[in-house]
Amino acid sequence: MYDFTIIGGGIIGLSTAMTLSQNYPHKKILVIEKEPQLAFHQTGNNSGVIHSGIYYKPGSFKAKFCRQGCQSMVEFCKKYDIAHEVCGKVIVATEENQIQALENLYDRGIANNVEIEKITAEEVKKIEPHVRCLAGIRVRSTGIADYKQVCQKYAELLQNAGGEIRLNTKVEKINKTNETQILETNRGEIETRFIINCAGLHSDRVAKLNDIDPPAKIVPFRGEYYELKPEKRYLVKTLIYPVPNPSFPFLGVHFTKMIDGSVHAGPNAVLSFKREGYNKTDFDWRDFSEVMTYPGFWKLAAKHADEGIKEILRSFSKAAFTRSLQQLIPEVQEDDLIPTHAGVRAQALKNDGKLVDDFLIVPDKNAIHVINAPSPAATSSLEIGKAIVAQISAN
Repeated sequence: MYDFTIIGGGIIGLSTAMTLSQNYPHKKILVIEKEPQLAFHQTGNNSGVIHSGIYYKPGSFKAKFCRQGCQSMVEFCKKYDIAHEVCGKVIVATEENQIQALENLYDRGIANNVEIEKITAEEVKKIEPHVRCLAGIRVRSTGIADYKQVCQKYAELLQNAGGEIRLNTKVEKINKTNETQILETNRGEIETRFIINCAGLHSDRVAKLNDIDPPAKIVPFRGEYYELKPEKRYLVKTLIYPVPNPSFPFLGVHFTKMIDGSVHAGPNAVLSFKREGYNKTDFDWRDFSEVMTYPGFWKLAAKHADEGIKEILRSFSKAAFTRSLQQLIPEVQEDDLIPTHAGVRAQALKNDGKLVDDFLIVPDKNAIHVINAPSPAATSSLEIGKAIVAQISAN
């Protein structure tokens, strides 16, 4: 019998388990992961950015946890000698009609207590010599990290405290009793007093197994990237972002210096026809049909039809992708770009077509379900773990 069982071995599940082991050292804690290794999906395929918290609605969980997480993640990486760098980033306006949006973003950053400064095009050039822009914002606290290493350390600290991890273990059914819950898995039954659902791309389905009707459905969006060939990495010194379209839920293609020295360009955001669909040809009938028959998806698609078409065009046209990047760095040429791995974002979508724009954590008797935890969840993972454990303690 376990006291706490965490479903999902990504960065949120592992952070929560580690924090539980620190707060409840005598409790039996188990993490189960259906894949053969930890951090296999969203965590292992993200951009590695330590976000500052500039983008998020003031007062939201994202704003609070990201702002705190930016600091706590750097401290964690320093403490355990995990590869990271606080390199900063610039957000730039490349057209006159983006200037007001840049001003609005600056105001939001100030409201979120992020250390930022307005800089001129000439000052941007001193940081990123190859960028073409009209004005910018400098965010010094943004960094990069190896989140797989972070997960390995979370797991190590959990196991050192007596916690357990089981890989290749998939939950197929959950049976409730008065005081305990029985998880039926492909590797036998697990009896537990409390469940924490951190199943990422399958979080809504796990919630349903636990007799919870989640307020949103997970719709998978594939983020497609290129990387600059090694001889062109000099074009990017830190991280370079465009001003995001305030009416579109994604940040737009940008340049990200990675912890291994490579430079990624992207992502392009397109609907995936499989929840774990990292390739254009990946397809799963159940995943596809769920999205196609969901009213919320069609309402979202109608609202963002123009931007969606641009994303699809960039997905199938390297030339179109390159033109988007040239808005930031005109020197980038199509031949400079090499396809690299994609990621899939688990985006929670409501029936009315509105994206869940904050972390969504649904408590229940003897369970907590993390339904929506996309970016900046990795940055915020220590803070989200603390918040989940605090909810358990409060009950």
